[in-house]
Amino acid sequence: KMENIKLKNQNKGFGLVEFLLYISIVAIMSLAIVALFFMMAQSRVKSQTISEVNEQGTQIVELISQTIRNSSSVNFPSLGLNNSSLSLNVDDPLKTPTIFDLSGGEIRIVEGGGLPIILNNSKLIASNLLFENLSRVGTKDTIRVSFKLSRVNNEGRNEYDYNQTFYISANLK
Repeated sequence: KMENIKLKNQNKGFGLVEFLLYISIVAIMSLAIVALFFMMAQSRVKSQTISEVNEQGTQIVELISQTIRNSSSVNFPSLGLNNSSLSLNVDDPLKTPTIFDLSGGEIRIVEGGGLPIILNNSKLIASNLLFENLSRVGTKDTIRVSFKLSRVNNEGRNEYDYNQTFYISANLK
């Protein structure tokens, strides 16, 4: 009988150790799962940031290059020069001149003296917009365009820290 009492007492102590071990394992696993979900959320936001910058940049590149290709002449920059804005004559007299420029972190288009239309959304900041007239006398006008888009990151969070520089060249028709 004495041995049975000792075995019962030993089992109770061993149960407490098992319980503490179980609680520790559950806590560690819970922390790992929470950390994994946090990292997945950050990764998703980073992917969205990259996608947003690239999609906006591609749309702006397409609009500028299409406008250049459909233009009849370049007002400025002059042959062999560069400028932070581009002025084009287009076939539609109501849209001539068509001007692309940068103002306050926004790439804009102004058609025929109308109001400026902002091409990038408020989550992105544009910078370093440059138009280079690479044309030579007797050839079609060739314009090279470059600009940088950055995600607004007022909080300094890593997942919003992304920028991309875009380059295109286009010939007038």
